[in-house]
Amino acid sequence: MMEVEKMPNGDHALNGAGLNGHHSENSSSPVGSPKANGSPAGAGDGLMKKPIAILDDKQKKRVRKLSRSNSKDGVLGVAGTPNFVAPHRKWKNSRRSRNGTGRGLPKKGGAGGKGVWGKLGSELEELDEELDQNDPNFDLDAYNSRRNIELKEVVPEITVEEFTKKVGSILLEYYEHGDTHEVADSLDDMMSAERRALVPKVAVEMAFEHKQSQRELTSVLISDLYGRTITSRDICKGFDTLLANMPDLILDTPEAPHILGNFIARAVADDCIPPKFAFDVEARPDAATLSAPAREALTRASGLLSLHQGWGHLDDVWGVGGALRPVKTLTRQMAILLQEYLLSRDLEEAQRSIKELEVPHFHHELIYEAIVMMLEALSEPTEEAICALFKSLDDTCLVTPEQMEQGFRRVYEDMTDIVLDIPLAYSILDRFVQRCQRADFLNEAVIKDLPSR
Repeated sequence: MMEVEKMPNGDHALNGAGLNGHHSENSSSPVGSPKANGSPAGAGDGLMKKPIAILDDKQKKRVRKLSRSNSKDGVLGVAGTPNFVAPHRKWKNSRRSRNGTGRGLPKKGGAGGKGVWGKLGSELEELDEELDQNDPNFDLDAYNSRRNIELKEVVPEITVEEFTKKVGSILLEYYEHGDTHEVADSLDDMMSAERRALVPKVAVEMAFEHKQSQRELTSVLISDLYGRTITSRDICKGFDTLLANMPDLILDTPEAPHILGNFIARAVADDCIPPKFAFDVEARPDAATLSAPAREALTRASGLLSLHQGWGHLDDVWGVGGALRPVKTLTRQMAILLQEYLLSRDLEEAQRSIKELEVPHFHHELIYEAIVMMLEALSEPTEEAICALFKSLDDTCLVTPEQMEQGFRRVYEDMTDIVLDIPLAYSILDRFVQRCQRADFLNEAVIKDLPSR
């Protein structure tokens, strides 16, 4: 039998006979007892298990506290004590403290150990330490200038091309939402004193390529930006640039002098620029270099401002939006453009006039008016002209097949009333539908539903 003897330092010593019957001290482990490394008893490795230390209440409390704090990380050791020796791969690049305490921050603020970035600004200290003032090649002026360096934020100024591109994208979004305050907020982020005059210039140039409704939005934008983002001087400078570039602008937009004159007159009516900008042409500094199209634009502006109706009518200088105009007004404008087409037989001009109406949802009225006009004419050349117009509208997709079909069906429904004024309406309509069928743009369902007397 073996006896356990408590040593003064708290350890335990084993005394007794070994397995071979010899009496020894600290020579072998007892039979049936587990090894310290967890191997079964009797392995014959000649090592003795280290007995478990007896802990008092204070130590047990500390052990339980540490085991709870480290329950996520490691495996508990003997008697529930935390095992702080974690796998090598897990702790390979860790800079945390190894004693299980602390907040998990890197040691020495990131300046401890090998392969770390170090503290913020430590690279400057390292450079200073590398310099030896006793070195014969030491440059005191360069050393002092480097220590007196003051870093400032430098924002590179964008070029004119980049500014023009950004303003163009902002204006395209403005044509969709129509919010002038959002445009002003977007321009404030990149506006400078040298770039303010480019805003009205770019806005008017883009309006040349758009419809009347977008030109109205452009005039409203210039009026709302005045006094907040741009000044009267900036607007005048932008118009001066457009007048100087008028010979180049009319190459892409032949009606550019007419459009620019409307913009100038509208700006004067909105109190954005003084009236003398349009009237005192000869008093201008660039009067000698003004081209004929530029003078035409100023003449157009002065003519609009000289009307006896006053400047109130200039609020409608671009007309009223298509969806806001009364039906009678649209019908009258469609009848006028159809009459002009029958006189000139100019398909391109007719298409341009139809686009300016900006009422794609009301094109069935145009088809209806054209067919009724053809029936009233009692002329075969008129039938050919109207058929050619319908064919061009279908080829260019200016009028959708649904609108075309709706216009024909409206005529079919009103034939009982039309025939009272035009006795030959059924025969003329039948001949016209056959002509459209040969042109191959009319729906088969429309041809099949053709009414007969």
